[in-house]
Amino acid sequence: MSFWIIVANRLEKILGTVVKTLAYPFHTLFPKKRFTIPTHATPLCTSKHKSAIPKIIWQTNYTNRVSLPVYANYLFNRLMGYDFEYRYVSTEERLVFIKQHASERFISAFEQLSDGAAQADFWRIFVLNHTGGVYMDIDAHAVWPLSKMIRPEDSEVILMTKHNYSNYFIATAPNNPHLAKTLEIIVENIEKKDVRGGVYDLTGPTALNKAIGESMVNHRHSKITCIQGSFTNEHFQYIDKPKGKWTHKKQDELLKQGGLE
Repeated sequence: MSFWIIVANRLEKILGTVVKTLAYPFHTLFPKKRFTIPTHATPLCTSKHKSAIPKIIWQTNYTNRVSLPVYANYLFNRLMGYDFEYRYVSTEERLVFIKQHASERFISAFEQLSDGAAQADFWRIFVLNHTGGVYMDIDAHAVWPLSKMIRPEDSEVILMTKHNYSNYFIATAPNNPHLAKTLEIIVENIEKKDVRGGVYDLTGPTALNKAIGESMVNHRHSKITCIQGSFTNEHFQYIDKPKGKWTHKKQDELLKQGGLE
């Protein structure tokens, strides 16, 4: 099975390259054209099989009015998650969700974040621990149908890259102890104003890896699970927000009252 998934990986990258190549002249001819990712979409077909992990795909972005490559990426994930509900959550709705379901301490920590990527890091861990489902970054896509990769009895599927666990894809049932611990680490980082490692350390994969530590988790390698950048790139993802990617943010821009510990 892994052989065919690797083949699919390669073919999807070729398809994505074609989409990106065509998107340059398309957006040159139609510079204002954008496609709308819906805030909610029902499954393309109903699954008869129960799953410990709720069949919900979660995504967020600074806008759901996106370029052709980002929309193609969304459509591909709809295909790979054919029996999954889809939910897109905006920047504003992330805060609404946190305020509805989090403790005052967590709300206060979230409201200190001034960077969109850091907010998305916090929110994804919180919503997955609270509700469960599958989170994927807006530029990421499943390599194989989700229901074929996630077994009915799985309570979590954590993504492994070359050396570490990543947070751009996480699948879990609610009340995951590793995610609960990740949230605690993120909140402590914010409270300490420890921005020395940027977004990656403050709210990102570093917090997840610290939380997991030496514990055994059900994981899959990214090559056979979920990859980034096949259909889109920084230009198309931030077409209306140049230099908007988290890698361009300075440490003192991450918190509303930023500063080193």
